[in-house]
Amino acid sequence: MSQAAQVDVNAVPAEGARESSRSPVSRVMIAVGFLLVVLSYMVNAMDRQVFPPLLPDIRQDYGFSLEQGGLLATNFTLGMALAGLPAGYLLDRFRRKTVLLVSIVIYSVGTMATPLATGFADMTLYRVVSGFGEGMQSAAVFAAVGAFFAHRRGLAFGVIGAGYSIGVFLAPLIGVQLMSMHGTWRSPFYLFGTAGLLIAAASLFLVKAGLTEQSTAKAVSTRTYEFMPASAYNRNTIALAVHSVVSGVAVYGFLGLYPTYLITSLHYTAGQAALAMSLLGFGGMTSVLGGWLGDRMNQRNLLIASLSAVSVIAVCIYETQAGVGVQCVFAFLMGAFGLGFIYPNSNSAMQRAVRPEQIGRAAGLFVTSYYGTAAFSGLLFAALVDSFGWSRAGLLQVTVLPLVGVAALVFVHPSRFNNAVR
Repeated sequence: MSQAAQVDVNAVPAEGARESSRSPVSRVMIAVGFLLVVLSYMVNAMDRQVFPPLLPDIRQDYGFSLEQGGLLATNFTLGMALAGLPAGYLLDRFRRKTVLLVSIVIYSVGTMATPLATGFADMTLYRVVSGFGEGMQSAAVFAAVGAFFAHRRGLAFGVIGAGYSIGVFLAPLIGVQLMSMHGTWRSPFYLFGTAGLLIAAASLFLVKAGLTEQSTAKAVSTRTYEFMPASAYNRNTIALAVHSVVSGVAVYGFLGLYPTYLITSLHYTAGQAALAMSLLGFGGMTSVLGGWLGDRMNQRNLLIASLSAVSVIAVCIYETQAGVGVQCVFAFLMGAFGLGFIYPNSNSAMQRAVRPEQIGRAAGLFVTSYYGTAAFSGLLFAALVDSFGWSRAGLLQVTVLPLVGVAALVFVHPSRFNNAVR
């Protein structure tokens, strides 16, 4: 069923602790605030993705095994998963701006602490703390933006996703360059952590409550949602959660060990691996297009097509032994479908699967389901590599697994989304 004709202009979160009235925010301040939100999410991505291209040097420095390295590359998502549901609860009851600012400080401090680790245990802790802040921020950002830009939620999420992808694009290039300049892999973590703290300070003054605390006072009187399930945990959200779990394991397992695969299996240099990783982030910038399409067509079908594309691209990556140029094309396509199409549409579909006053919980459920098992995706991928080699491991985790997500999406009924034509 097409979702294009009518969008959810009134799908915004419950009042909770929101102010019943506030001064309108000028368009300039809306633009400035939204830009800072996107920049904060870009730094979030840089904090996450600077680790994989530096992992070979980190492993050598500490003597970590491939399994330990794979776990460290993705275990920050455990912190994100732990933050998801509590953040959703807080967002439906307290100011989103407060949750947003606190979350940025948490993940920035965790990032700056990572190079101070003395071994595997405390580095794991710092990565999880960083992920906890990133999970809180993800829930806060998407709840606030999903409320304010409800009539163009997919497109707005796509713009935020583009910011994330710019971070993915820049992190490997900046990280490897700083490592070469300073002779240590530690300096990028200090830089990105400091950038996060500066953005938090700027957001305190420049991100206005009118942007983050959108109210439902008018929405509930103009449209009813009796056709939707009363519970936030319904057939659609459960099916989308299963799909999100599968997508998180496949995409983050790939992201966490892709540079290691290029360096150890295809014998790329660190610079070549960083270039391929950056092209993956560049592909993710198509999230603007992916989100725009999600506002205008059946999101379930769009997600099914995107997961199928990821499966096919994974075959190309792990079976062709491609050279640098072709591998960069594959990386771009993986970023386009894995980050540009799947992520924003999974996120916005989850919010559309609940009633307006429940989108805080929907945002938290998405973060928990997408990032929960993704925390162990790098460990799983590394174990598969040890048992079967890179080629078969890639086929199992990044080709076959997305097809499970396709099966889960079959149970999604877009006709019961809050933007469905009635």
